[in-house]
Amino acid sequence: LNNFDQPEKPIALELPAGKARPFKRAMEELIDDLANDIPANFESEAYQAQRKSIEQEFAEAHESAFDALVNLATERGLILLRTPMGFMVAAEKDGKPMKPEEFRALPEPEQAKIDRNISEVQGELEKVLKAIPQREKEHRKAVESLNSEIAQQSVDASLGEVEAGFAGLPGLKNYLGRVRTDLTENAALFLLDERAPQAGAFPVSTTKHYLKPQFARYRVNAIIASSDEAEGGVPIIEERLPGLPNLIGRIEHEAEMGTLVTNFTMIKAGALHRANGGYLILDAIDILSEPFAWDALKRCLKTEAIKITSLQERLSLITTTSLDPDPIPLSVRIILIGERMIFYLLSLLDPEFPDLFKVHADFEDSLNWTDEALAAFAIMLRGLAAQEDCLEVSDEAIRSLMSEATRMAEDASKLSLNLGHFQTLLAEADFIARGKKKAQIGSAEISEAIRNGEERAGRSKEQLQEAISRNILMVDTDGAVSGQINALSVVGLGDARFGRPSRLTATVRPGRGKLVDIEREVELGGPLHSKGVMILSAYLASHFALAYPLSLSATLVFEQSYSGVDGDSASAAELICLLSALAEVPIDQSYAITGSVNQKGEIQAIGGVNEKIEGFFDLCNMRGLTGKQGVIIPAANVQHLALRQRVVEAVDAGRFGIFPIVSVNDGIEILTGLQAGTPGEDGRYPDGSINDKVDRRLIAFAEEMRAYVAQRRDGSVEENTL
Repeated sequence: LNNFDQPEKPIALELPAGKARPFKRAMEELIDDLANDIPANFESEAYQAQRKSIEQEFAEAHESAFDALVNLATERGLILLRTPMGFMVAAEKDGKPMKPEEFRALPEPEQAKIDRNISEVQGELEKVLKAIPQREKEHRKAVESLNSEIAQQSVDASLGEVEAGFAGLPGLKNYLGRVRTDLTENAALFLLDERAPQAGAFPVSTTKHYLKPQFARYRVNAIIASSDEAEGGVPIIEERLPGLPNLIGRIEHEAEMGTLVTNFTMIKAGALHRANGGYLILDAIDILSEPFAWDALKRCLKTEAIKITSLQERLSLITTTSLDPDPIPLSVRIILIGERMIFYLLSLLDPEFPDLFKVHADFEDSLNWTDEALAAFAIMLRGLAAQEDCLEVSDEAIRSLMSEATRMAEDASKLSLNLGHFQTLLAEADFIARGKKKAQIGSAEISEAIRNGEERAGRSKEQLQEAISRNILMVDTDGAVSGQINALSVVGLGDARFGRPSRLTATVRPGRGKLVDIEREVELGGPLHSKGVMILSAYLASHFALAYPLSLSATLVFEQSYSGVDGDSASAAELICLLSALAEVPIDQSYAITGSVNQKGEIQAIGGVNEKIEGFFDLCNMRGLTGKQGVIIPAANVQHLALRQRVVEAVDAGRFGIFPIVSVNDGIEILTGLQAGTPGEDGRYPDGSINDKVDRRLIAFAEEMRAYVAQRRDGSVEENTL
């Protein structure tokens, strides 16, 4: 509302729900009524008679004073003249002013008498002239009093209806009292000649009087107004663009005669105003990305008030006169939605965040595979299809989508809740089905949509396969080589994820127990990968040549790897490759292996198992499946399998194999075709077993190192020979 005493500080007034718009309409009707009633009252016969009486009284008083002055001048033989310079008193002769030569011809006593008379009359003239301003002031006051009385009658009649309609509302009584005073004092606003030229290039001409510029002071800016139907409810607002103006409101300006001007009617509400008394939903990334928005939100929550501040003022970019409206009391619940990492970062970096956002709800992004969940998931998928205006979704298509959800969750016992991906699949499957003139979406359309998506994002995968097929990247899928194994990793580029087979090699020789990870040495290996390699040293030291120090110098490397490597999912492959090099036993290159290993030799679960299997399968399929090829995986990952149909069909037909293992020994036996061997009561491994060969080789290394040390002591070899 307008602040009649300080227009630059508008007044904020809270009304009960459903009352703001009626009050605004009532004030508009008040102005329209007064715009008709006040001019009519001033044109009435009663007003004209009273005004005429005041004017006549003023004229009579004015004329009476001058008549008395004229009579005095006449009695003194003088004449009163009006000249361009004012009034003049002169001697009179024959009804005309006496000429100077005639005055000088008079006797001196008579001249003196005339001068005295002139002085007397001039003194009275001065009194009359001095009384005129006071008389005019009294006249104006009389007119203003009459106008105020006439205006008061109209204002009281019309404003009384407004007061009666909104009686008992807090704050309105004082405001309407101030409106009554201002309307009465400024009744002339209703008497402006509308035919007179108005300021600005576009003069206002409307039958809605409250829209005219002179009545803007009486408008009501209902920045937040609920309808009568909403009374009793609370607002739930979602702000998708929470910039500073959209969040806390803004004060708009308009150009007038080359200058930016504003008033209280240009105050616009923000999301906090609209959500006041209810709930405001914000995306964490959106509000953190907007300049000053996060700071403004916290300030409003701490002060429990909304203070409108423009971005230009914060940055001191403008000097235009603006407004300082009353702060709005704030009572709101903020629902901040974001990724877990955003929550953790805010909790860590913003000390005020835990105090302002006390309730934390961490939602699952997957669903357990139960009958109830499957039914609900199917309903949800059909609901998504309806939202996208898709064709009816068949039961087979629902099952295909559930398989895709399982694959996305990387767990055969769970369903992913990535709704955006399913919306995309349904939209594309609907397009395919309509192109085939089908009445519903089937499993074939879902599979084609999935396949199309993989092909569109498959440029990098195709380039990798091409490089392997042309032997640019060396990966064997047949034969047997000692100290060489096929390891598997997952490459993620945007939305594309695919498995990459890589050649992993190991070399061994006698040494001081140092296991060199070349990836780590050149800073291509991440900390998790380095951890996995360190575990290999612990495994060797705790399982072989226990009576001797570990006398080994070994190197491990991913051949033709030119980017960073992290994760321990290749540690099982590295250990088996190292054991193969030590035992001098070849590894069948028809296999690839993935899995992490602990110090006890147990194989642990890894991520991306489906992509890894499919990556090696696609390579073998490109070169031709022999029925001997396969992938070795941790047994714990069997529950995560959700393979593409092409792999499932090849496994069912015996053209490709998937082999779950629980220990390093299981993997060794599959890859070498030989017994791994377990230690007997004497701690020795069975003769001819892989572990026996490794044990003997490490003992031999230790003996060589002992002999070397002895020779160095007697000086027969130089210190840096080995």
